[in-house]
Amino acid sequence: MTFTRKQQWLAAAAATVAVVAGGWWYWQHQQAGRDPEGFASGNGRIEATEVDIAAKGAGRVQDILVNEGDPVKVGQVVAHMDNTSMQAVLHQAEAQLLDAQSKKVSALALVSKTRADLVTAEAVLRQREGERGMARTTLGRTQSLLADRAISQQQVDEDRTRVNSTESAVSVARAQIQAVKEGLQVAQAQVRQAQAGIDAAQAGVARIRSELDDTDLKAPRSGRIQYRVVQPGEVVGAGGRVLSMLDLHDVYMTFFLPDEVAGQVGLGNEVRIVLDAAPGFVIPATVSYVAGVAQFTPKAVETRNERQKLMFRVKARVDPALLQKYQNQVKSGMTGVAHVRLDARHDWPQNLQVHLP
Repeated sequence: MTFTRKQQWLAAAAATVAVVAGGWWYWQHQQAGRDPEGFASGNGRIEATEVDIAAKGAGRVQDILVNEGDPVKVGQVVAHMDNTSMQAVLHQAEAQLLDAQSKKVSALALVSKTRADLVTAEAVLRQREGERGMARTTLGRTQSLLADRAISQQQVDEDRTRVNSTESAVSVARAQIQAVKEGLQVAQAQVRQAQAGIDAAQAGVARIRSELDDTDLKAPRSGRIQYRVVQPGEVVGAGGRVLSMLDLHDVYMTFFLPDEVAGQVGLGNEVRIVLDAAPGFVIPATVSYVAGVAQFTPKAVETRNERQKLMFRVKARVDPALLQKYQNQVKSGMTGVAHVRLDARHDWPQNLQVHLP
């Protein structure tokens, strides 16, 4: 079978077209996998900060108020620990507080009584001092009369005895005042001691109430319950996990970039995330972390090919204000691609413009 010149020419032309078309397709395929100038990308996974809700002390889980997948607000009570024994301890501490307060009331009453006794003793002292002054005056007069022989010696002796008696009465009154003052100091010390007992009892009650409050397990952040670690009725140790939750206000994608690209990435660089499950949407994010140590590092880095294996972990954090609007759509573990703008002078391509649901 022979071919005419025309047929040969047509066959050559067809072969040329096929080669050109194949080359064009290969070039397009290669370009599709490359990043535009000034951009880099890496495969990653959406993650949210995981928070454990744990029991502060050992005990039995009384009940759990939320189910897996339920949204929770910060401070919301999500579970109760059994606190029967702690309630009994609280009642005992409150009784001790009442006893300390009663002792203080008694001590204050004793202080008041002692102060009244002090007032009485001081009045008695003034009276005794008045009697002593009168006795001394009377003795002076009788001694003058005795010099004029207008009065007997016996009268003088009686007046002198009266003076001595009033001197003794004044000394006794002063001793009584001193004793009352010492008693007042003792009573005031009892008040301070009673107050110290009250302070100690109040601190004990506050501590137990704080521990009781800790038996109500509360969500430390707003988010979504991921799963139950234990079930009601189970016993956990101190610090034992009861629930695990996700903080939907702290969502990020972790991905890896080669060293020659990671060196150009800084904190705050803009990122666009495209999820495999929703390729039609583009989510804005910001670089919040670049690892200081390479991952997948070979044992010996000697050649250029080996150096190209060095990869750095990067985190791109999604704006919490944006997450607030799409909390129900946020799902940890979703895979996708993170595109990083290395140079702010380059505009985002059309296919990476922000596009949200």
